[in-house]
Amino acid sequence: MTDEQIFDKTRSIIYDNMINGEKHLDDQVIHFHYTKPAPGRYPYQFFWDTCFHVFILTALREYEMAKSHLRSLLSLQEKNGFIGHMIYWDRLMPGRVTDFFQSRPHLRNLYKSHMSALIQPPLIAQAVERVYNFSGDIDFVQEVMPKLKTYYHWLRQNRDFGGDHLLTIISPFESGMDWKPTFDVPLGFKPGKADWKLFLKQVSVDFRNFVNNYNLRRIYKQGYFRVKEVGFNTIYAQNLKAMATLCQLMGDKEEEHFKQLGREVDKSILEVMYDEKDAAFYDVFGKDNQKIRILTPTIFYPVILDGTPEKISKRVMDTHFFNDEEFKPDYPLPSVALNSPSFNPSHSIYIWRGPTWIVNNWFMHKFLMEKGYGEEAQKMIDSIRALIGKSGFREYYNPFTGEGYGARDFTWSGLVVDMINMEREGKNLKSQSANSH
Repeated sequence: MTDEQIFDKTRSIIYDNMINGEKHLDDQVIHFHYTKPAPGRYPYQFFWDTCFHVFILTALREYEMAKSHLRSLLSLQEKNGFIGHMIYWDRLMPGRVTDFFQSRPHLRNLYKSHMSALIQPPLIAQAVERVYNFSGDIDFVQEVMPKLKTYYHWLRQNRDFGGDHLLTIISPFESGMDWKPTFDVPLGFKPGKADWKLFLKQVSVDFRNFVNNYNLRRIYKQGYFRVKEVGFNTIYAQNLKAMATLCQLMGDKEEEHFKQLGREVDKSILEVMYDEKDAAFYDVFGKDNQKIRILTPTIFYPVILDGTPEKISKRVMDTHFFNDEEFKPDYPLPSVALNSPSFNPSHSIYIWRGPTWIVNNWFMHKFLMEKGYGEEAQKMIDSIRALIGKSGFREYYNPFTGEGYGARDFTWSGLVVDMINMEREGKNLKSQSANSH
């Protein structure tokens, strides 16, 4: 496929998966407008999926649509700032057993649109910043800022259990990377090939949370799943800085608060999650922040942060990113190291345990372009072009053969259009620089 065909297909998938409607809730009419990640399989409005869709929509120059998606995501926000990782609009009852216990056991959930009780990586500040950077709509920023501030305050007040500025997830599904092999350890599952025992252990976490009515203090004290996940906290750090930028635009006095909190999160990621011996950033769990020494792409995520020294970023990349035995198959990045006992490159219900997901490449691509890894950035985007050309827009791919698995017409693969735009901008800047000399 040519780049223009990729853009056209991405636009078509986004439109085909788009949902528009309105609900009468508590004497008010709420308009919702979102994109399903895939037809049929994922019918709800998901938190970080919506943010991904904003990046895709702005890359497609669909600014008003991007704003509508964000308004919809914020529309059911609770007064204390909480936003669930799924919003059930037209389908009130979850269709999968793994979803059922992710909402509070309230009778109203059987007949009214509602949210889940879990969270997802807090990408929304960057999504709003992205809309502003592309559209220049300061009024939109002003419109959503009160809700954004309340949301990030809720996260700090309710999920920084240890007081070290890092956020804790209480379910594997909160990471956005379901069945990630690092979660095997706190679940008490011996790292290796997934089976029905792992399924029961993971679902039982949400069942226990459900029984506890998602009372966070009670859940924290019981401590059956308390994980500080690297990807989640890296995104948190990024978005605190985005909040500081948005506050600066608005002349908001909380700019310094978000800026300082972002620095503290950077510092804690380095102190708590970085392992000097292994040159990797690890997820940690429990009261003592025990490192989970399993290599997944999130070991790279903190290299993008301002608070990570360049020598550490380079060491992590040199040790693992360019390691043929770990993260360099034909179609990178695999969702766990190739030499991990958990690695399974094929289709499975236990996703994020081997196959390639385009989102990991998207997350790293900008860093590679800006930090002098131009050749690797080019290989990465060419690999994604090849995957889409071979297997279409799929949920995930075999890292050796490129065969597509999971949902078809999966929107996340459309993140490639954002990468293509960055590639074009980089080439234009180089061309302008060359001409100026």
